[in-house]
Amino acid sequence: MAISKKISVLLNLADLLAKNKPEILRKNELDMNSFADMDESMKDRLKVDENKVDGMIRSLREVAEQDDPEGKILYDFTREDGLHIVNRTVPFGTILIIYESRPDVTIEAAATAFKAGNRILLKGGKESFNTNTYLTELWQRALSENGFDTHFVEYLNLSRDETQKLIKENTHNVDIIIPRGGDNLINFVTENSSVPVIVSGRGNNFMYVDDDCDTEMAIRLILNGKKRISVCNALDKVLINKNLPELKEKVSDFVSELHSKGIDVWGDKKAASIYSEIKETNDKMVLFEEFMAPKIYFSLVENMNDAIEMINRYSGGHSAVIVTNDAEKADTFMQKVDCAAVYHNASTRFTDGGQFGVGGEIAISTQKLHFRGPLGAQELVTNKWFVYGKGHVRE
Repeated sequence: MAISKKISVLLNLADLLAKNKPEILRKNELDMNSFADMDESMKDRLKVDENKVDGMIRSLREVAEQDDPEGKILYDFTREDGLHIVNRTVPFGTILIIYESRPDVTIEAAATAFKAGNRILLKGGKESFNTNTYLTELWQRALSENGFDTHFVEYLNLSRDETQKLIKENTHNVDIIIPRGGDNLINFVTENSSVPVIVSGRGNNFMYVDDDCDTEMAIRLILNGKKRISVCNALDKVLINKNLPELKEKVSDFVSELHSKGIDVWGDKKAASIYSEIKETNDKMVLFEEFMAPKIYFSLVENMNDAIEMINRYSGGHSAVIVTNDAEKADTFMQKVDCAAVYHNASTRFTDGGQFGVGGEIAISTQKLHFRGPLGAQELVTNKWFVYGKGHVRE
């Protein structure tokens, strides 16, 4: 697929979003009004305002400016007998994205897949049907105006049973499935799909507060980690070294600041014994939970190694941060923690394709194959061997 034509589609779509912003907002209002009893996390994911549309437009233009992922030469070798062997990047083919009620995915995730030359099938949540189908109409208008088959980006209006049949029987001849949602969706797809799956796993991100750290920095990072509760890069767990100087006073400060932002603070028995405003829970299953709510969990740990062990056991493998003044400790933490993104003295909220400089992302992969972390256009290709001969045979 010619790079110039792909760029034209993406820039045309950006213009269409700008021109049709009022209608996008109107469609989204229909969705918001149809599900008025949503919780705050769902509302945050579903809501489209002018800033979100501007973000979609910006993402399209960023992806358009990126290098073309297709056709990159990974390996080039000519044998002594003249046989020429080249390994190049090629699209996966058809990618199915099953996602939660986030209309921006319809634009940003599809754009990354399209830039890499893939066909995209979109299956969004029922709550965002009006917004998603209208955004897909704009996609198809941009495709048509630039000479593409409109089926290159297609929205699937399927029932639950039809979606499950698609996953099990591959009724639409897809090459890759990317499920973006809760554990139930991800588990169903991974257990039933007959094609490869890229898991965009849950968040459940952890912070370790070292005994040698800037506690003012720590609270800033904690508050920023809970600034949006509906995103997968939100912070859910804070592990505090029990030897932190002035421990009771510092924990009290942390909790007070969180309460001032409307965040409930829970913790295990050790944490609750430090400060009575921490709601005690000793259910270990909480450690596995991605809250998606104005809620955070505190625990005291003996040392950094205990923190690393807890993170590797309970986190979603998404993001983890250490707050410390000790660079050596930070390096050890970052090497040993098994997450897609690891941080030293920075917020987990940066785990995002745009923030990492790769533009829009189709997902944040928490598995190790074929890639981990934000998946942009450059990661949505596979490879193929091209071999050029002149009647060569192998003796």
